[in-house]
Amino acid sequence: MLHNIIKGIKAYAGTFGLISKLGLWKYFGIPILISVLTAFGIGLLAYGLSDDLGAFISRIWIWEWGKETFTTISEVIGGITIIAIGLILYKHIIMALSAPFMNPVSERIEQHYTGIDPKEQHIHRETTFQEQLWRGIRINVRNLAKELLLTIPILLISFIPLIGFLSTILLFLVQAYYAGFGNMDYTLERHFKYRESIDFVSSHKGIAIGNGIVFMLFLLIPVIGVILVLPLSVTAASTKTVELLKSENHLSIKQND
Repeated sequence: MLHNIIKGIKAYAGTFGLISKLGLWKYFGIPILISVLTAFGIGLLAYGLSDDLGAFISRIWIWEWGKETFTTISEVIGGITIIAIGLILYKHIIMALSAPFMNPVSERIEQHYTGIDPKEQHIHRETTFQEQLWRGIRINVRNLAKELLLTIPILLISFIPLIGFLSTILLFLVQAYYAGFGNMDYTLERHFKYRESIDFVSSHKGIAIGNGIVFMLFLLIPVIGVILVLPLSVTAASTKTVELLKSENHLSIKQND
């Protein structure tokens, strides 16, 4: 697992050069706009709700002794919860809405590394703009539900003394996995049906986590992060996913609708 996580991270090396070489920047205009607007909207929402959530949690403590300490802890937990949910929503919204615009990016990268034009020589799943958008929404709604189900118990761990700090690490890894999942599916969409794609990513969790780790770290960079996160993460994921498909001989297999 660790070895594959490192591979997923290393895939980012040379992404700037590859994007420029293949002329891919033009495809990222609308996704970058979606990313910036979504980040701005969720940021405003999170700012307004964090204090309210902290105050709500603090009401659980009905005793006077330790009230101040618990209130402080509640505000921290409330902030972490809002940030975690905000990042989850941001990630899945931009990935779902950007799906049709990412398809030509992954196609160009696939052609670059295989020498095969997916549209002319390779037998693959033909999909329309609307089908790609629906696929992106379907995948990300599914991942959003799964991620929220995992996030709730992880947040509860934060209340446990001594081991509470582990919740932050676990939250980060879970978010990284589903970020990498979404990035990989832009390439898998052409080769696999919905369920096959899920199985493929599940068998390569380390690659998804590695890609998602860098994705999540980019979001810590003010402004520049939300601008560059999709171009670099999608390029890195497409490169690695094409490599995996080649190594497992999936590129020469006809996929039926």
